[in-house]
Amino acid sequence: MMSRKSPKYTWLKAVFLPILLIASAAHAAKSGGGGFSLPSISMNLGGSGSNPNELVNVLKIVLLLTVLTLAPAILVMMTSFTRVVIILSFLRQSLGAQQMPPNQVVVGLSLFLSLFIMAPTWTRIQDDALNPYLEEKIDQKTAFSKAEAPLREFMFAQTREKDLELFLTMSKISKPQTREEVPTYVLIPSFIVSELNTAFQMGFMLYLPFLVIDMVVSSILMAMGMMMLPPMTISLPFKLLLFVLVDGWGLVVGSIVKSFG
Repeated sequence: MMSRKSPKYTWLKAVFLPILLIASAAHAAKSGGGGFSLPSISMNLGGSGSNPNELVNVLKIVLLLTVLTLAPAILVMMTSFTRVVIILSFLRQSLGAQQMPPNQVVVGLSLFLSLFIMAPTWTRIQDDALNPYLEEKIDQKTAFSKAEAPLREFMFAQTREKDLELFLTMSKISKPQTREEVPTYVLIPSFIVSELNTAFQMGFMLYLPFLVIDMVVSSILMAMGMMMLPPMTISLPFKLLLFVLVDGWGLVVGSIVKSFG
């Protein structure tokens, strides 16, 4: 009688048999014997060293990939996205709706509002830097400086002088006389701190009317002796009703967009 094979050994053979076949083929190719040989993979940078332009082009591609890698950080920290997403998060917290609207909706709305707010800046960058560079009218260095100028102008318009002076003092550089003399590495953190301050101030103003409703509902429940009933259960429908009646989304979105004017 033939003995039945154990399922465990069948599983081991299925796993290790392809590995053994590949190893034996590699050994046969190395020793000059028959069988198939594994393909070799090689990478070079810039091709032959006789043409320096090829290496320069490769380095430009690497630089472009690096910029694309930093694109999410640029989108979050150097545009209006930070202020918008913080204000909308404060709005959700003040309403008391834990996951309504969901995070995906808040982030998506913040992204498209940021694209709307930053549209004039992107248009200037495209007209002054991107299109001339693609048409080979200007070089890469000139295109970078022309693309940086509208973005710096936007950040300067939203940065408080107090925050800018703080980072200028910490950087220990000589006090600049004009905006052009302010380094970008000083402007960016100043802009971010200013955006956080503005977002928290607007978030506080959003909290006030809903806080009044919570206090009124809590006082009424305590006066009626209903201390075991959570006030949030009663106040949430009233806050939603108030928010809908005053066209809350239109007011909030309008205030956010106008705050960048």
